[in-house]
Amino acid sequence: MTASETRAEPASPATVPRAPSRRDGIAWRLLRLAVPVVTLGLLVVIWQVAVDTYQIRPFILPRPSAVWDALIENWDTLSRSLWVTVKVTLSALGLAVAGGVLLSILMQSRWIELGLFPYAVILQVTPIVAVAPLLIIWTSPNTQLALLILAVLVAFFPILSNTTAGLKATDHNLLNLFELYGANPWQRLIRLKIPSALPYFLTGLRTAGGLALIAAVVAEFAAGSAGRGSGLAFRVLESQYRLQTARLFAALLLLSLTGVAIYFATSFISWLLLRRWHESAVRREN
Repeated sequence: MTASETRAEPASPATVPRAPSRRDGIAWRLLRLAVPVVTLGLLVVIWQVAVDTYQIRPFILPRPSAVWDALIENWDTLSRSLWVTVKVTLSALGLAVAGGVLLSILMQSRWIELGLFPYAVILQVTPIVAVAPLLIIWTSPNTQLALLILAVLVAFFPILSNTTAGLKATDHNLLNLFELYGANPWQRLIRLKIPSALPYFLTGLRTAGGLALIAAVVAEFAAGSAGRGSGLAFRVLESQYRLQTARLFAALLLLSLTGVAIYFATSFISWLLLRRWHESAVRREN
């Protein structure tokens, strides 16, 4: 048998897997964007047709076009209230992140964890509506402070629990290696535990972002705050009392868009911090 006969035959073009191109990646992203948009468009059309077909009264279910008109007509009022709600939400999220991360680091001490973590759980499981009247009394007449505290209490626990779990999930082999090379507790915390806990923290951040918005709205419902400095929750109640259902839907639309924006912002932050090294964000080539 000659050398030419023993040489392996080249694989046919049909059997060679094609590497994913940049164009394929762009097409997939466009498809992922187009499918939800088309679905939303179909739902709006079904909504419009259902209202016209069954002649549903506007104060029960308005047309999508009426909701849009109400949003444009009341934009000045709704946008000011939206900004109030967003300020409370972002402030609460920032304070929850600072407090949750700091307490998670302190709870690396077993005694501090035994002393504080049960009370954090109690705050988490206590309904916000039950706590709101007491906080409103304590912070009177500053209702905005009560709303901020209530939102912080709700957003605080996901940050605390996820970051604590991440710090505890550090690889023990790596901890032993750091100890072998003489790293002190501060070096182990900064260079090993915190990077290991980062994916857990970012998961808690995405959860806490939505909860902070929900808490801000529910707290305002409970507080019954009104006036020029009120948030979107009051506009929802005001529209309900006046049977302005289209305006109510417009306020709910702004709240939903705010929640979506917060989720995508926290997801983008997670991607930026993890995209170069963590399995959940690294793009795998097939």
